[in-house]
Amino acid sequence: MDKIFWFFVFLFSLVVLLFLSIPIAKILISIPPDKILGALLDKDIVNSVLLTIKVSALATIVTIILGIPLAYLLARGRFCCKSVIESIIDIPTMIPHVAAGIALLMVFGTNGALGKSFKSLGIEFLDTQFGILCAMMFVSAPFFINGAKEGFKKVDVRLENVSRTLGANSFWTFLKITIPNARKDIINGALMMWGRGMGEFGAVIIIAYHPTTAPVMIYDRFTSFGLPYAIPITALMILASIILFALIRILNNILK
Repeated sequence: MDKIFWFFVFLFSLVVLLFLSIPIAKILISIPPDKILGALLDKDIVNSVLLTIKVSALATIVTIILGIPLAYLLARGRFCCKSVIESIIDIPTMIPHVAAGIALLMVFGTNGALGKSFKSLGIEFLDTQFGILCAMMFVSAPFFINGAKEGFKKVDVRLENVSRTLGANSFWTFLKITIPNARKDIINGALMMWGRGMGEFGAVIIIAYHPTTAPVMIYDRFTSFGLPYAIPITALMILASIILFALIRILNNILK
C-alpha cells in the first residue's frame, strides 16, 4: 500500500513539474542565440526589462517597510475585525487585475481622489513610474504580507518574552529577535512579491501604458507584429528572472 501511495505522489508531482517547466523550456530552447543577442542589443527591450526589475524591486522595498508592522500585528494581535483586515489584504489577488487598474486609476488618476493632492506636490501616477509602482504594489503586496505573517507566527513568543525580561524594549526585541527568526519567510514573501510585480500586466496597462514595462511590451509586440517578435523579449525576461531569483536564493542560503 505504501508503494502505491508513493507512486502516485511522485506521478502527480511529475505531472505538475512538467506542466510548469515545459512551456518555459520550450521558449528558451526554441529561440536561436542570435535572437537573444538581438534582444540584448535592442535598447527598447533592455530598457523595458530593466524598468520592470527596478520598479518591482522598489515596490517590494516600500512594501517591506510598510508591510512588516502590519504582518506582525496580524500574527500577534487579537482584536475585532481581524478577519476583515485579512480579507481586505487578500482582495487584490482575487479581483481581475484590469479591474484593479481601473480602481487605482479612479484614486490616483488625474481626477482621482488622491491624484489631485499628489499632483499639487509634483507627483503624477498616470503614465509614470509612480503609477507602475502603485499597480505592482497593489496586486503583489498580499504575497509579502501573508508570507511575513506566517513567518512571525512561527517565532516562539517565549523568545520575545525572554528578550524583554533581559531589558530589551519592544522595538529592539522585534529588530533583534523576531525579524531574524522570521527572516526566511520574510525573504520568501519578498521574492514572491517581486516576481509577481515583475509579471504584472493588467493593472499596469490601465494606469501606466507608458513607460513600457516588459509584460506590456510583450503584449504590444505580439498584437502588433505576431509571435516571432514577442518571443525574444519573453525569453530575455524569463532568463533575467531565473538568474535574479537563483542568485538571491543562493545568497539567502549562504547567509543562514
